[in-house]
Order: sequence, then structure tokens, then C-alpha cells
Amino acid sequence: MAVENIIAALDIGTTKIVSLVGEVDQDGKIYVIGHGSVPCEGLRRGVVVDMEKTVKSIRKAVEDAGLVAGVEVDRITVGIAGEHIRSINSHGVIAVHRSDNEITAADVKKAIEAARTVAIPVDREIIHVIPQEYSVDDQSGVKDPTGMTGVRLEVEAHIVTASVTTARNIYRALERCNLDVDHIVLESLATSETLLNEGELDAGVIVVDIGGDITNLSIFYDGAIRHTAVISLGGRNVTNDIAIGLRTPVDQAETLKLNCGAAMASIVDAEEMISVPGAAGRPLREVSRNVLATIIEPRMEEILSLVIREIKKVGLSEMPTGGVVLTGGGAMLPGTIELAEQIFDMPVRRGELTGIESTPDDLDDVRFATAHGLLIYGFRNEPMRAGRSGSVRSFLKRFENWISKKL
Repeated sequence: MAVENIIAALDIGTTKIVSLVGEVDQDGKIYVIGHGSVPCEGLRRGVVVDMEKTVKSIRKAVEDAGLVAGVEVDRITVGIAGEHIRSINSHGVIAVHRSDNEITAADVKKAIEAARTVAIPVDREIIHVIPQEYSVDDQSGVKDPTGMTGVRLEVEAHIVTASVTTARNIYRALERCNLDVDHIVLESLATSETLLNEGELDAGVIVVDIGGDITNLSIFYDGAIRHTAVISLGGRNVTNDIAIGLRTPVDQAETLKLNCGAAMASIVDAEEMISVPGAAGRPLREVSRNVLATIIEPRMEEILSLVIREIKKVGLSEMPTGGVVLTGGGAMLPGTIELAEQIFDMPVRRGELTGIESTPDDLDDVRFATAHGLLIYGFRNEPMRAGRSGSVRSFLKRFENWISKKL
């Protein structure tokens, strides 16, 4: 991609791989000019289980996006997610050594590096160190200490780690597709780029991304991400329940879920009938749509209840005033908002894409929020690509060196 105002993003999800090519105009407005989406073959819950299929899927999605945009994609901003993601909060502290005690950008960097020096298992790699807030001497809640005066600088940071093996395999798949990586981004962080505004980030909000195999949880307040977690259940579990409960093939169960499903039985007319294909060539059966909803509701309730349990582990003094934002394919089911409001006992809304000036109609919903967020992240962090020697490049270089030693 020779044109510097064009960038590509790759969302490696658990059910689909989405690639977007975007262009930014001189006013900073982003337009999606190319897209590709293919079923996620070769990965399970964000982990590569078949390298050849993974490479084929990624290549197809990226090539389709490039073809529509009329460019050759050779570098991307890629999202990373899955059960292997872990996060912790860390604390870093340094002494300011300048004679005038002015805090410089170098001091801020040192404080963040101090927070990074937390003990993690040898099979894990840090992919993000996200500053939450700083303290200068006795003054806490500082957003940017650069230029302030003090003798002691502290930082609270959110550290996200990934499995070395999993991240290495994803990197190898991208390498085999002849793709360079500008940024590797936690998908929860990318999603917030398009779903949340500064007011919500400051007031506090909980983002629940109900994907195919997993559900991602992110908690934001005071302008920063405070907690991330992964729930090992998603929309595919709902589909499997339907297949078992109605004795129908899994692909037919998915169609029934998308076309006739509801997350609450109470909002469905019990008199409304639907046709259910039989398994192994058995004839169609007529079943009340209410029966379908009674199969879906317990699983959706379980997923949201596990999210609540995870939120309680954080020990928040009070729930974020911004409420809950639902995203992902699972958030599209009718009744999901109402069910979530009952379980969370706070305002719930379905996410809406922002920050993108124009995108194709078939991409303009929360199922593609992560891909759009990755595109925004890539544009906002464009200066980091100068010299192609930023932290992400260093991160990938460490993987490359580690692999070379093993060969």
C-alpha cells in the first residue's frame, strides 16, 4: 500500500475473519473502501489449530478487501483475543532526577517500564501496558504528568498478556501471508475505539462483547481501561443448545437462531409457529417460536451471569454510571437488552459504530465493531509507524528471535 492515507485492519475472530481497508481524508474522516469476510477456519477460541486453514482464511479475507479497495494490502493492524488472554493491574514508581524536578516524557516512559517489570510466567508475553493514571508526589489522578514538578512519579497500569505459543502462531500465519504488522491490539481495546466516547470512558462503562466462542468483558472508568476478562461461552453454545433441543443439524440451528431466535421467551408469541428441519433427512416439524426462545434464554442468562460474577471479582466500589454496552453477534438477538437489564440491574444499550464517516451497509452493525475499531486505532497511532520500529515491531521481533533460537 504505497498511499500513506490508506490502512488495513484484520479482526481474527472466533467465527469469522474480517479485513477492512480504510482511507482518511485531510479532515481526519475515515471511509471504509474495501472489506472481506470469511468463516474462521483453522482457529478455535482464538488459538491456531490448523496452520494451513488459518493462512488460507486470512489470505482470502485480506485479498478480498484489497480487491474491493483497488490496493495491494501488505501491512495491517491486527486484533488479538481468545481464552489465552490474561490481564493484571500493576504499579510503577520512579524518582525524578532532574535538578529542577520537572517530569519529562522520558520519566513517564521509565515509570511505565517500572510497571512492566511484573512477574509473569515464562510462557506469556506482555502485549499492552496501558497507563490508567499517574501520581506526582501526593497528587493522584493525574492524566499526563509531563511538564509537572515533583520528586516521585507513580503510575497505575493495566497489563495485558498473551500466550507466547498462540501469539507466535498467529504471527507465523501473518508472515506466510506476506503481511507486516503495524500494531497488534487487544480486541477489547479496539472495540472501545468505535463504541465509546470520552464522556462514557470518564463516567465509566462496561463493554460486553458476545462473540461466537467467547465473550469479552472490558471495564472502563476515569478515562482508562481498568479490567479485561474472557468468558469461555458465546453464541456457538446457544446454537449447539438449539441443535440438541430441537434435534436439528447445527447449520440449521444457526439459521433458526438468527432468523427466529429471541433471548427472552416472554417477548415471543406462543402462537407463532416455525418450521424446524429434521436431522438425517427427517421431515420438517412445526414448533412454537416460544419453544426456541426457552432453549436460548437459559444459555444467554448463563453467559450474562458469568459476566456479573467476573465484574464482582473486580471489587468496584460502585457500578459505572455509563451502564453496559453490548456488542458482538450475540447482542443482535431480540430480547438480549431486556434480559441484560434484568441481570445487571443497570441501563443497557446495544453499541453503535462511531468514528467512521462511511462504511458499507452490510458492515454497519456491532458484529463488525472490532474490525472498525482496529481501523480507527491504526489511524490514530499512525505516527508510531515511523521507522517501523515501535513497540509492536519490537514485540514481533522478540517472537522472531525466540523462534530462531528454537530452530
